[in-house]
Amino acid sequence: MNTQEQQHKRIYKRWAREAPMQLWQLDIVGGVFLADGRECKMLTAIDDHSRFVVAATVLVRPSGTAVCEAFVAAINRWGVPFEVLTDNGKQFTGKFTRPLPVEVLFERICRENGITARLTKRRSPTTTGKVERFHRTLRRELLDEVGAFESIDAAQAAIDEWVHAYNTARPHQSLNMVTPASLFRSRSSESVLKPVQTGLADASSTAAALVRTAVHRAAQSIEIDVRVPASGVVVITGLQQLWVGKNYAGLTVTLWIDLSSIHIILSDEVIKTVSSRATTADLERLSLRGVRVGRPDPTHPAPAADSVGKRRAPVEIDRTASRDGVVVVRGHNLALGSGIAGTRVTLRFDGGLIHATAGNMLLKTLLNPFSHDEVQHLSGARPAQSALPPPPPAGPQSVQRRVPKDGVVMVAGQRLRVGRTHAGTIVTIVIDDHHYRVLDGIKELSLHARTSTKPIRNFNAHRPRQR
Repeated sequence: MNTQEQQHKRIYKRWAREAPMQLWQLDIVGGVFLADGRECKMLTAIDDHSRFVVAATVLVRPSGTAVCEAFVAAINRWGVPFEVLTDNGKQFTGKFTRPLPVEVLFERICRENGITARLTKRRSPTTTGKVERFHRTLRRELLDEVGAFESIDAAQAAIDEWVHAYNTARPHQSLNMVTPASLFRSRSSESVLKPVQTGLADASSTAAALVRTAVHRAAQSIEIDVRVPASGVVVITGLQQLWVGKNYAGLTVTLWIDLSSIHIILSDEVIKTVSSRATTADLERLSLRGVRVGRPDPTHPAPAADSVGKRRAPVEIDRTASRDGVVVVRGHNLALGSGIAGTRVTLRFDGGLIHATAGNMLLKTLLNPFSHDEVQHLSGARPAQSALPPPPPAGPQSVQRRVPKDGVVMVAGQRLRVGRTHAGTIVTIVIDDHHYRVLDGIKELSLHARTSTKPIRNFNAHRPRQR
């Protein structure tokens, strides 16, 4: 079979900045193998005008923190560039983070130092062609020849020596047969290859300071504001899903997260508390996305000045929620939600909070508008006899669908082919972070990769129309 001949000649527009330090091209590349079988990656950066390699740092792990430390080290040595150009990797940008874009550490460093961060078009490696061409030369002349290195330090030493020769002794055809070093100048000095001071701290204090801040945040709590979608389910990417409720759709709530609990706060009121699945690594990852340090735990209020050293014992009362899910206490309407209409609930007054429980389950936590004396005089008030029950565990979201004649059901705009043999069957679709699992009772019918990011709007199966 003859391959189809290309009908047009591809034309690439060559471009380059007019002066050094105007633009750096950055990328992450693999191919650095160690004797123990590991493959390491490198952060590489090249000056667009002079082809001068300003960074070729071997990374133990290509994390956002490690990339930023190497980037800041290059800035400290050569100066602050006007612009940087990268691909859309998660170490460089949070623009494509779901459900909401975030600012990653690399973007923050650029913003705080006046660097314009530019991104290539997706799946367009030719935009960063200069650094890609450098990778090709590095592989052919060094990495493919020397094989595995004994250690990371040995790999870094060999690469540094090769890069020095690349910058200072090797003429480039694209530069009219002169060396990159002959064209390169730092921003604050006209001397060639002279390290400069940039006003940033050194690499161990600048990037590490930001890293320490993130770790410090992770050791405490963090807060992030999110908008509740129409489904009523808020997704913390890579962590867990939270059922907030369809009645809060369109509102912006604050998620207070630590290692044990997640509080959902609306207008400084805790509307729900669930167990947290977050680890220290999760909190560190989230702290790099522009979230803020959390307030003190809202379920452990600071004692009043007149009660320091003598914590009041919690008090309980029993009440029945109205058909609107409201409990009235001394003229105050405590909205617990329409889902518990007519339910007998226990209100636990503990300091500055009211915990609503039913059937050994924590339903809701509200701010306490009553003083201690007012609580003592409530009808039916009694000292709390048992510990506060834990919040309900958060599980994966699920919906139901009736399989039509063609065997294809729709979830969030995505077509899931279940099969015509199941036509008329009501199936349950369990929605994980990355997959849809279609179940008939406890039997799994199919598994589908989740490609849609649309909110879930319909949860119940549609009944057949009456003709």
